[in-house]
Parts: sequence; structure tokens; C-alpha cells
Amino acid sequence: MQSLFPIIVFGAVAFSVVMSVVFLVSRGSLYDQIGQGGLSRDSDDAGGAPPPAPESPAGRAEREQEIRQMLGARSDRLVSRGQPALDIEAEVARLMAPPPQSEGHAAGLVEEVRQLVVARNERRQRQGLEPLEVEAEVARTLREFDP
Repeated sequence: MQSLFPIIVFGAVAFSVVMSVVFLVSRGSLYDQIGQGGLSRDSDDAGGAPPPAPESPAGRAEREQEIRQMLGARSDRLVSRGQPALDIEAEVARLMAPPPQSEGHAAGLVEEVRQLVVARNERRQRQGLEPLEVEAEVARTLREFDP
């Protein structure tokens, strides 16, 4: 019985070495495929058609649907905290409306100036001063720096 033990141990070790070599040779590119599943962005199988163009009717419909989902979730969170629910239709209309153009200025510039005015208002409120009217201040700032 004792002479059988070394044979079993060496047999198991030899079998595991042989199987390791077989797996090493036949593995293909398994490690190269890590992260290439259906959830990653680099997947060859994109899982359907490409997304629609942002300004196409399908793109706008998809954007509106996603906005409604986010606003519905936000409204549910507010209600669960005991606050009044959001008017989802009004918020969707506000968010889907095109940004206002200001006297031929680029939309990005107008938005950046608006953010600066909002930050200035927050500083003024912390100092105990009266906040400025945002749109009037944006227009004044753009006129001031207009060439």
C-alpha cells in the first residue's frame, strides 16, 4: 500500500503538467479577448445599429426619451424625500428648447459667460449682496467685451 502512494503523487503531478502544456498551447487568444465582451465599447460586435445622428429626428426622440427617464427618476427621488414632484413636461420642454443666441455670439461663449455670471451671483449671495439678473448681466458682459 505504501509503494502505491508515490506512484499516485507522481502520476497526478505528471497529469497536471501535461494538461497545463495542452491548455497553454490550445488557449488561442483568450487573454487578448478580456474586456472585449458585449459591455465594452471596443467590442467588434457592437450589438446593433450605430446610434442615430444627434440632430436627426430619431436622435432627438432618443434624447427626449432619456431626458424623460432622468427627470422621472429625479422626480421620484424628490417625492420620496417629501418634496413636491417635478413638472416633467415643462422640464422636458425647457431642456429640449434650443439655446438662445445672443446677438450673433457663439453659443459656447454665451454659455460660458452665463456660468461666470451664475458663479458671481453665488459669491454675491455669500457676501450678503443682492444677486444680479442673469440674462441682463450676460448681455451687458457680452456688449462690454464685444470688439
